[in-house]
Amino acid sequence: MEEGRAAPTLPAEALRYLEHVRVEKRLAARTLTLYTLDLERLAAMAAGVGLPLERLTSAHIRRFVAQMHAGGRSGRGIALILSGWRGFYAWAARQGLVPHNPVQDVRAPKAPKPLPKALGVDDAVRLAEHEQAGADPWLEARDAAMVELLYGCGLRVGELVGLDLAASPAAHRQGRGWVDLEAGEAHVFGKGSKRRSVPVGRAAADALRAWLAVRGPAADGALFLSRRGARLSAQSVWQRLRQRSQLAGLSTPVHPHMLRHSFASHLLQSSGDLRAVQELLGHASITTTQVYTRLDFQHLARVYDQAHPRARKKPAP
Repeated sequence: MEEGRAAPTLPAEALRYLEHVRVEKRLAARTLTLYTLDLERLAAMAAGVGLPLERLTSAHIRRFVAQMHAGGRSGRGIALILSGWRGFYAWAARQGLVPHNPVQDVRAPKAPKPLPKALGVDDAVRLAEHEQAGADPWLEARDAAMVELLYGCGLRVGELVGLDLAASPAAHRQGRGWVDLEAGEAHVFGKGSKRRSVPVGRAAADALRAWLAVRGPAADGALFLSRRGARLSAQSVWQRLRQRSQLAGLSTPVHPHMLRHSFASHLLQSSGDLRAVQELLGHASITTTQVYTRLDFQHLARVYDQAHPRARKKPAP
């Protein structure tokens, strides 16, 4: 309930329901308090339209959802409230108090998708150039090449571990990609069985050559291997990246998709070419790629806030 407003007196059926869940479900005191608050909110809204709880319809519930959303309540918060209301009306229907559950088919507004997390340019470069003193040179060479391909080419982790050392009929049949260092390209087998080619930059090419110099043989031609000589798994890439980011002193653990987001965000910041970024990422729709324009705006907003003399309020004297 809003501050300063007295909670409405709950009708008898709501009090019976709360007693039911307290005794039968043995709810914790905190949970029972939340149930009570949700029903008080519902009773207040029902009073606002001049109806008792048992005469509310799905249309009323949807109107209440719209009011809460317009008032700033999150989709997740509304979903929790609806869950409480749904439980009350399910009980009321079993008791014969209402003909049906008016909340049954009502859903909360979808929460906006969180923006993908991207590293700053300095952090991405620090991760790529990190060298751990005393580390296994074989692992260091492999992990450096993985980071360069993930960040330098915007690959998904599945695309990375699906790369072969060279093109082959078997790779084509089994949906695997390969790297052509001579041409400076990675041929990737992505989502929806779509193939695409992405340029391999100088840093990634140098890292790959260093890795290939120590890689050794592999049974199935995989580019990236585990210590046992098998194709590296996506889970291992996640673990190695997390460890490398911690050793490099980054403030947040890095995962493969974060490097893909960083690739897209940094490329868009520099070029402004959304279509090119779409092609490089292998997105079927440019709508998917447009999320990076929001990331780019956030970056610009931070620069503005930090640099423009009119962006910040003057400190109090």
